[in-house]
Amino acid sequence: MSDIPVGSPRVDTSKRTWLIASGCAGAVGGVATAIPFVSTFEPSEKAKAAGAPVEVDISALKAGEKMTVEWRGKPVWILKRTPAQVAELPKLDGQLADPQSKRHPDEFTPKYAQNEHRSIKPEVLVVVGICTHLGCSPVDRLQAGPQPSLPNDWEGGFLCPCHGSTFDLAGRVFKNKPAPDNLPVPPHMYLSDTRLLIGEDKKA
Repeated sequence: MSDIPVGSPRVDTSKRTWLIASGCAGAVGGVATAIPFVSTFEPSEKAKAAGAPVEVDISALKAGEKMTVEWRGKPVWILKRTPAQVAELPKLDGQLADPQSKRHPDEFTPKYAQNEHRSIKPEVLVVVGICTHLGCSPVDRLQAGPQPSLPNDWEGGFLCPCHGSTFDLAGRVFKNKPAPDNLPVPPHMYLSDTRLLIGEDKKA
């Protein structure tokens, strides 16, 4: 006759400890593995900033200088024109394809920039530095006078190196060039005399 065990079976405590430790380690490992995948569902800081307005300090910008900032992945040029450059703008109207910026104003020129200097303040130009032809980025030709690929009476502006479109110091395209429109003026406004907000124009 065989013996039948009576009462609770004996438990190996060392084995139980090992099983608990293994289970905990597995749970921690699973969570650690899941975190990177879960975090990919959240937008990165760069992605959040891509469509957000950009605040710019222009206090150090001197007359005749240009700075570039990025907004929505595009270069935005901020040019502080000299009084002489501003005074020269109306004289170019006859050479320009759209001197009053009347073409596609909703897309290229907000109401507050539909003027001779295409800006809120006459001396400060704010434009997206992308040619309206095929999306190349024009280069600076800010100095007046004869230069390669430019007319002898050049008064300063921008030259697109891809197909030769030229723009004046208000971002207005010259006649008979591949670019169909002036350089876009992004929504912007002044937070103070020296601080600009690119991407929002509630107070403009």
